[in-house]
Amino acid sequence: MSPRFAIAVHDELPSTNDTAKALAAAGAPHGTTVCARRQTAGRGRLGRQWVSPPGNLHVSFVLRYDIPPARQAELGFAAALAAADLVDRHLAGGERARLKWPNDVLVGDAKIAGILLEADAAPAAPWLVLGIGVNLRHAPPDLPYAAASLSGLGVVPPEPEAAVDQLAAALGTWLAAWESEGFAPLRAAWLRRGPAPGTPLRVTGGDATRQGEFLDLAADGALVLWTRNGAMRVTSGLVS
Repeated sequence: MSPRFAIAVHDELPSTNDTAKALAAAGAPHGTTVCARRQTAGRGRLGRQWVSPPGNLHVSFVLRYDIPPARQAELGFAAALAAADLVDRHLAGGERARLKWPNDVLVGDAKIAGILLEADAAPAAPWLVLGIGVNLRHAPPDLPYAAASLSGLGVVPPEPEAAVDQLAAALGTWLAAWESEGFAPLRAAWLRRGPAPGTPLRVTGGDATRQGEFLDLAADGALVLWTRNGAMRVTSGLVS
């Protein structure tokens, strides 16, 4: 069932994901939403620090879906599409946000939003937390990749409190589509925002580096590359 988001906004938290996970473990209902104007220990995928100054959006959603672990990653795509929709609302000149696998949101080649999905390991009362960070006013400096903010693009950004309402509405729309039709509509929407077929990609993870051209997004959300040895499925790693 699509959640009705109950949003709590805090001046400061160490991590909205950690707070949301603690609430979920204590029984918080589907749709519980934690937003912080500032995080002191925000993090992204693979344990990376997520710089979280006031003026940006830092929010985590508690979701309760009784689905196998193999399908949980689908909800990360819903979050990425919702964040891209939020960014689109404020871009000028018809520009649209793009998506990088699995769920980074880009404007041009610069990252403007990211997703951190964390799930409960216990089967009794399954929950997962979708953490979403959007650079509204500030793009963090000194990163190994390009970063952007709405403000840096010459846009007057929304206040975080307004942005979280817009994001929750977009997320609700994508979750409703996922509930009624499965992953197919999310996959189709992701492909419209993803890399063009034939785009050269490099995936690093563990001790391996894989290179190829973008071929497809599989029906289960895996990245499919075309390599010298044929099609290759990728289920984890950092894409560049």
